[in-house]
Amino acid sequence: MNILGRWMVIGLLALALSGASAETLVNDATLSEIGDGSNWPGFGRNYSEQRYSPLDQINDTTVSRLGAEWVLDLPESRQLTGTPLAVDGVLYFTGSYSFTRAVEAKTGKVLWEYDPETIKHAGDRLRIMWDQNKGPAFWNGKLIISTVDGRLVGLDAKTGEKIWETMTFDPRRSYHMTGAPKVFRGKVIIGNGGTEHDTARGFVTAYNADTGEQEWRFWVVPGNPADGFENAAMEMAAKTWTGKWWEHGGGGNVWHGITYDPEFNQILMGTGNGSPWNAKIRSPGGGDNLFLCSLVALDADTGEYRWHYQTVPGETWDYNSNMDIVLADLKFGSQTIKALMHAPKNGFFYVINRENGQLLSAEKLGKVTWASHVDLKTGRPVEIAGARYEDGEETVWPSPFGLHSWHAMSYNPNTGLVYIPTIAMPGEWRDTSVDLKAWESNDSAERDRQFRFRVGVEFEGDTPADYGTASLVAWDPLKHTKVWEQELPPLWNPGTMTTAGNLVFQGRADGEFAAYQAQTGEKLWSTQLGLGISAPPITYSVDGKQYVSLLVGPGGAALLTGSLQAQHGWKYGVHTRRMFTFALDGTQAIPETPPLTYAEPIDVPDFEINDELVEQGATLYAESCTWCHGGGGVAGGMAPDLRESPIVLSHGAFKTVVEGGAKVKNGMPQFRHLGDREIDALTHYIRKMARNAVQKAAAVTQ
Repeated sequence: MNILGRWMVIGLLALALSGASAETLVNDATLSEIGDGSNWPGFGRNYSEQRYSPLDQINDTTVSRLGAEWVLDLPESRQLTGTPLAVDGVLYFTGSYSFTRAVEAKTGKVLWEYDPETIKHAGDRLRIMWDQNKGPAFWNGKLIISTVDGRLVGLDAKTGEKIWETMTFDPRRSYHMTGAPKVFRGKVIIGNGGTEHDTARGFVTAYNADTGEQEWRFWVVPGNPADGFENAAMEMAAKTWTGKWWEHGGGGNVWHGITYDPEFNQILMGTGNGSPWNAKIRSPGGGDNLFLCSLVALDADTGEYRWHYQTVPGETWDYNSNMDIVLADLKFGSQTIKALMHAPKNGFFYVINRENGQLLSAEKLGKVTWASHVDLKTGRPVEIAGARYEDGEETVWPSPFGLHSWHAMSYNPNTGLVYIPTIAMPGEWRDTSVDLKAWESNDSAERDRQFRFRVGVEFEGDTPADYGTASLVAWDPLKHTKVWEQELPPLWNPGTMTTAGNLVFQGRADGEFAAYQAQTGEKLWSTQLGLGISAPPITYSVDGKQYVSLLVGPGGAALLTGSLQAQHGWKYGVHTRRMFTFALDGTQAIPETPPLTYAEPIDVPDFEINDELVEQGATLYAESCTWCHGGGGVAGGMAPDLRESPIVLSHGAFKTVVEGGAKVKNGMPQFRHLGDREIDALTHYIRKMARNAVQKAAAVTQ
């Protein structure tokens, strides 16, 4: 044994004799092992991203005794979508605008708080920013958070003091960042979003986890050939694009779905959709458009390309592959494969040999009409004629929300099953009123997408409450079959967590938190938490006692669907967001919450609605307001419902808020470029939507 080894042994013996507990060093070793379950140190608990815990104190026999242990109010938060981390009896988590807390895991006592002042840093990017964040990373005594305005921040995990800060993209651009950073080998990696609001070219960047200095960057799609290519991978990818794609950005943004694979020392990332969505604009001559909607493997030390598998060649439906990538050893025949499992938006469940990218299986999880199947010999989907809305209009399953979205799936190695939140909903695709030639013009207003939602297809606005359904599916990745299914409320249900106690935990959009028997799907326990849930749970133990924690509060893209989300009654500003922690025989009462609350649109009978202004206002609303205030003027809970807002009834007050930025501190952006004409147009559109709602309600009661 060398000198360093002897000193380490002496130090550990001294620590043991003193009665102190050893501090967990969260590093590659910690994140590579299954461990004893006492900690939840990474996004998916460890590098496998399985979201499986070996703890079994809470199991399919004892779960009926589960009760709340403590509850922490989070009054400043709106959207809660993140995965907390648990290390040595402390919980670390992010809320709205990445407001970060460390709390005592046994009691909920707040140890420290850190406010990255996201709104202050956002500037014009506030116009396209959600306030959500999917959680922090932990590395070697540091907590690393991402902010939606594009920063990575390294904090001292004991004190919350800032150690370093790095801006990850050009702050003049309308990129944003909602994903959780991932750590590996002394580095931290993050991507970004922006395909809907910018001529975006996606990339991921790895930084030094101790200093925040950039280590390497990988561009997802090729840039302008005249500028040369960053590497051979981009030169190869450029051969699969046509037209002047670089003038549209291309897309491929990696806003989620990054996994480190320690066995092959590679980063596995799921890439995003095209920018813009419509391939007729982006790549008019066709082509696969690498590396859109792909799984891409990179050397973890250098960021160099290794292999890829494309789930949707030449995509045109927003079927991105930003969903989680789960690692497992799976037995195919007599051979055990180092596999990855992936369920992207497109509706197929993939099993791939992660050593070389070889496709092993791809089967439909539910209703899919854009492709009949995936050819296992070529690895390519066999598309159904007409699905690309070639004639300008087509109904295609699934919708842009995907059959499975970013909500985490979990894998239980004991049952061999994957537990996946799914959505059954079609997409109505139309581009008949989109000026495709104008998009191709260098000087067209269509090309100015900065801070505006413009994707090259049309949208109806409000989504009816009965338009989509949802379910929790237990999937056998080897038999390619659905083993059991539990109906869920529409539409947006959070990720899952599974344990050695033969359980699957999941929250629901209607506020219920439930535990299911992992093999059969029988619901064994549930409780109503009084607010919609969008975040996945975690489990950990302190002093031999197992706990289950989760953040409670709706969040994510479903909040812009209008009536589909609003039906749940989680109105903006009414229900307090919280963190709940449960344990066996917990006696903390669930706090009373206000009843379900719905918007009450105001109609002004003597207000004369101008149809021309309504049409103009509809376009402005879709480009700038839907992102927060909801489709068709129907708010889903992220922001006020403007149909009932008294501010909109006064031109002066409305102008002060929209153009003047009177409520920027609340997260309401300032739109300096919108003048009196535009504000009038928005007013007429909102008044029209309000009048329609009032008249519809009156007709129902007659």
